[in-house]
Amino acid sequence: MTIACGFSRFLSTTRVHSSTNRVLSLWFASCPCSSASASACASEPPEIAGDPDTVREGRAEIFADKSNSVFFNKAQVNNRDLSIAVLRWFVLKRQEEHDAQLKGRRADIPPEQHADGLDPATTGSEDTALRKESSLKAPKVLEALAASGLRAIRYALEVDGIGEVIALDNNEVAIESCKRNIYHNGILASSKVVPHLADARIYMLTHPKEFDVVDLDPYGSPAAFLDSAVQCVADGGILMCSATDMAVLAGGNAEVCFSKYGSYPVRGKYRHEMALRILLACMESHAIRHKRYIVPVISVHMDFYIRVFVRIFTSASTVKSSPLKFSHVYQCVGCNSFHLQNVGRINSKDKRNIPLPNFCPTVPQECSECGGKFVMGGPIWSDPIHDRDWATSILSNIRATSGLYEAYAKISAILTSVSEELPNAPLFVSLHSICATLKCTNPTMVMFHSAIRNAGYQISGSHADPLALKTDAPMSVIWDIMRCWVKLHPVKSQPENLPGSRILSQEPQLQASFSQATGGLVARKSPRFLPNPEKHWGPKMKAGRPLKILPIDKL
Repeated sequence: MTIACGFSRFLSTTRVHSSTNRVLSLWFASCPCSSASASACASEPPEIAGDPDTVREGRAEIFADKSNSVFFNKAQVNNRDLSIAVLRWFVLKRQEEHDAQLKGRRADIPPEQHADGLDPATTGSEDTALRKESSLKAPKVLEALAASGLRAIRYALEVDGIGEVIALDNNEVAIESCKRNIYHNGILASSKVVPHLADARIYMLTHPKEFDVVDLDPYGSPAAFLDSAVQCVADGGILMCSATDMAVLAGGNAEVCFSKYGSYPVRGKYRHEMALRILLACMESHAIRHKRYIVPVISVHMDFYIRVFVRIFTSASTVKSSPLKFSHVYQCVGCNSFHLQNVGRINSKDKRNIPLPNFCPTVPQECSECGGKFVMGGPIWSDPIHDRDWATSILSNIRATSGLYEAYAKISAILTSVSEELPNAPLFVSLHSICATLKCTNPTMVMFHSAIRNAGYQISGSHADPLALKTDAPMSVIWDIMRCWVKLHPVKSQPENLPGSRILSQEPQLQASFSQATGGLVARKSPRFLPNPEKHWGPKMKAGRPLKILPIDKL
């Protein structure tokens, strides 16, 4: 009997996993179709009686789990859409880099050996090897914590040129759900997504440099997976990592943050950006132990979590300069002024440019602005956290294909802000926080931006805070600008022991100009910060815990 229903070619050309094969076998055994009646049979598997409702996201559809035995959060659509946008650009960039490398290697071969029609025995083995390398293998993806498998299925269905996607989980219930969802999404998903039951840490350790893409999206902290993850990524590959333990990373539990990430957070207005930099510093510290290093391309704080995209390379010489990428943060407890100092330094007299331990802190015992004490945080990643070329290219791509992204408005707003950020200005100050310290009226954002630019410095906003001011101007210049502002807009008399009073008691060394600066802040055509699309848009209960049903009057 000929297998009908359009699946005969699928079984002969595609590897089917054991669980899926069993389901298909049972279905085919009960199918009454013959070759004569093949056209009468449906091309899709039959509906299973009593199936729960399904959830559709992008091109994928999964079965909803109302018992919460398998984790799923609708709010993470922003995360998944952004990951797909970055992954699409990575596939193109990877091919572009491969073509450029191949072109460079061909340039080293004599022109007379480039003819494709010549005998390989006479043209030499180098050109033959280049022919074999000319076709780049499709990138192999590992989703280390798959749960329902939605992310892995979307990668397979929506990213052109993607290769095999391993959907990994150490929960048997999750793997069974993943298998069912893969089968439900048809031939393409079944041919690319491979569910696997294993501990992610052990699996990544036993597959070094095997995957071009590794996705870590744990419930809580990714710290336990980072050491094995940085070893699992192939050279030039990309590691995509989320962290949802923001109470820890943002300074609510500083001692826990140090035990997990090796850094002390400081509770400033910049805490969400500092959380990104703590995670990047932790990833770098794990990578350099294996003679590898990270290159961040996109790092964002979004909703209730942070998400970083870093490329990983191997170079024993490059990792020696890692101390130059780390800094300690000194923040005043009075006026919230902050200063950064690199962990390492370069000796200008040494031509080898080998980093040395930095000198003692550049900040005094007391703040020169208000006389307050300093608290120390870090070390944090103080190099750029974005690649502006990547951000602008990804933004252009998603604008050209906006219909493919359910969360288009959110991710385009974030990437727009990211593409406008100053790359070499770690952390930021908050305009409202500065004015609250002085107890003065607020200058407009346009006026403050103009004052910074007129003083000869650069300034931008931040995707992490609508009131953020990222600038390369030192804190002394910022306070001088505010002193000049208060002279134009006097404040009421205050007790002399307040930080604001001590700051205003000093004469400004800089005469600020608030006139409109060329290239300053202009009216924005598109929003940068969007409200949540619906109520209760946030973290969900961990899988395995019963869901709490609130009364209608409290919803």
